[in-house]
Amino acid sequence: MNKLYYDLHIHSCLSPCGDDDMTPANIVGMAVVNNLDVIAITDHNTCRNCGPAIEMAKEYGIIVIPGMELCTSEEVHILCLFSNLENAMKFSDYVYSQLIKVKNNEEIFGKQEVYNNMDEIIDHEPYLLINASNISFNQVDLLVKEYNGIMIPAHIDKNSNSVFSNLGFIPPESKFNTIEFASKEKIEEFYHQHKGLDKYNVIINSDAHYLENINKRTNYIECDSRDKEEILRKL
Repeated sequence: MNKLYYDLHIHSCLSPCGDDDMTPANIVGMAVVNNLDVIAITDHNTCRNCGPAIEMAKEYGIIVIPGMELCTSEEVHILCLFSNLENAMKFSDYVYSQLIKVKNNEEIFGKQEVYNNMDEIIDHEPYLLINASNISFNQVDLLVKEYNGIMIPAHIDKNSNSVFSNLGFIPPESKFNTIEFASKEKIEEFYHQHKGLDKYNVIINSDAHYLENINKRTNYIECDSRDKEEILRKL
């Protein structure tokens, strides 16, 4: 059994709220410094910077899971993780088609930079990526499965953009197996407030928008192998 130390919620500089230093190469470099085994690039409503991170991580033996932080029509944030880049990019294209299109104002919201495998800027996303999509919370599970991915409600202990802050409860028909906390200290409190949460797997991620916020070697998943599909099965 492998202990894989992780951070599965990291924003690159493609997210308008991500720092300019959050390039794919710098994220991978910080994962190496922090001695992590597996990370996920999860920009708002897009997977376009996942490919460069995957390529750069190969040299260091870091596993990069392609993903995104989807914003539903209810403005609930959900981590969507995929076992391969091809499916992630197809999902990304679909989500982009469902985004409410508003031109990004870089002076207000920040840049949205797309990188290549040489860590060079090749594009700037013109439409604001932090907007809500036309995809509802209850649609996500089946939709993500069409692309061989999984969904994980993000930072359920936060006061905004979480399933509890925006919906007030987890819909009983939900099929996911794992929930994300932003703070380990809030887990017990939430278990008392919301009965039945203890049936879910729990992961704790950084939701990093700055390099210094990426998790250290603290949280781990036990897996039979380092295969991405095996990691997603565990989740």
